[in-house]
Formats: sequence, C-alpha cells, structure tokens
Amino acid sequence: MKILLKNQLNKIPMATLLSVSATVIVPAYATSPVPNQFSQPAMITMHKNTHENYQLIDNIKMFPKPATKQVQHILELAQRDDEASYKIEIQIGQNKLVDCNHHRLSGKLVEQNLSGWGYPFYSVDSITVGPSTMMMCNEPKTAKFVPMGQSLSINYDSRLPKIFYLPEDATLRYRIWQAKGDYHYSN
Repeated sequence: MKILLKNQLNKIPMATLLSVSATVIVPAYATSPVPNQFSQPAMITMHKNTHENYQLIDNIKMFPKPATKQVQHILELAQRDDEASYKIEIQIGQNKLVDCNHHRLSGKLVEQNLSGWGYPFYSVDSITVGPSTMMMCNEPKTAKFVPMGQSLSINYDSRLPKIFYLPEDATLRYRIWQAKGDYHYSN
C-alpha cells in the first residue's frame, strides 16, 4: 500500500502537491485558555457615602459622617504579603469639557487625624477653577479629568481604609505603583 501511494505521488507535479497541501484541514483540539498574565485581582474596593445615604461600616464607624454636599470616599485595600513594595497615587479633580489647553483646579487637600484614635483621613472643602495655558485651540472641547494640584502618594497599608471627604462634584481616582527589583547602594 505504501509503495503504491508513493508511486502515485511521484507522478503528480510539485505545484499540484503544494496546492493540495495548502487545503488540507488539520483538526484542532480545544484547550483551556492561557491565564492573562497582566490581570490582577482587585486590590482596592471603593465605597462612597453622602450625607443622605450614609451607611455605617464596622471598620470605619469611628470616622465622622460626611457633611451636607460632601461625599465620603472609602478605599479598602486588600491584604498583601509584600505591602512595602506598593504605593497608592491619589488624584482629586473633576471631569470637565476642556479645550486643548492644560487645565488645573485649585483646592486644598488637608490631612487630619481622627481625634482620640490617631487615624489619618483627608478632606477638601472646595474646588475652584485654577490656572491654565492660553493657547488658541481649533479642536472642539473634549471630556477629560482635570486634576487639583499635585498627586498624593501614600503607603499601601491594608490595616485601615483610606478615607477622603470631598465636595459632591469632585472625582477621586487612584492607581497602584509597585516597586520591582532590589535596592542599589551608592559607593
């Protein structure tokens, strides 16, 4: 049988064999998907409380209720073995329709300590329009996050949630930074 098949294949021109081999269907077998190496479990859970819909959460019940027209932003951090390798960058601002200029908002972020407990929390009383460049813009306005001042960098510490009291029209955004590699020494 092998010899007969070999003789028949030798009689077929090479161009025909190439076209036939290109149309051969190879069966595929399904395998489980490869896990996404870039996805991480959620490290921060976010809650918001206003004066009207305030919900008492056990691990933050010692913090004051938000004032009228204020929102309490609560960042609960997942416990990690290597917390010293992480930092959280916090930006406070507003989503606005802006032109091509660089815009900033003005406001004062104040770190306070909870009386009798010593736990830190942060507050902003008001946010106003800040400086911007004055370039001529031909493009239409677009929606962007406009930050207030500089970013706040805090250590990753899951023992206590991070609490922020902000005006109703403010937005809090955050990202996690991770240190990779070892320390290097100067000579």
